[in-house]
Amino acid sequence: MQPCDRLTAKEVQVAMLVWEGQTNREIANVIGTTEQVIKNYLRNTFDKLGVWSRLELALYVAAHGGVQWREPVPLAPAPILSAEIPHPLQQMTNRAHPIDADDQKSPRSRNKTGGLPRLVSA
Repeated sequence: MQPCDRLTAKEVQVAMLVWEGQTNREIANVIGTTEQVIKNYLRNTFDKLGVWSRLELALYVAAHGGVQWREPVPLAPAPILSAEIPHPLQQMTNRAHPIDADDQKSPRSRNKTGGLPRLVSA
């Protein structure tokens, strides 16, 4: 788990902008919010990362990848399933089904439930 994985997207964005040297007012203008909201993001970020100041936060970001915080971590590619290997359910549906005795009857000879047996209560 990367250190920035503990943070929300906004907290990561604010931490990156602090690392770049922007003030709370500048960060608020970039994000489109107030300075108080930025202070709240910083307080939460400090708590989650165990730092006490903007300087410590900037040093923490620098020590833990810096620019890489901005880029999403690449995920391992999903395995590619070969078209030659049929899915187990597909194998079941491709099998020949035995003909049921009800299937041989005409539609008129079937009961109203569509060929299903009637339940008789005792």
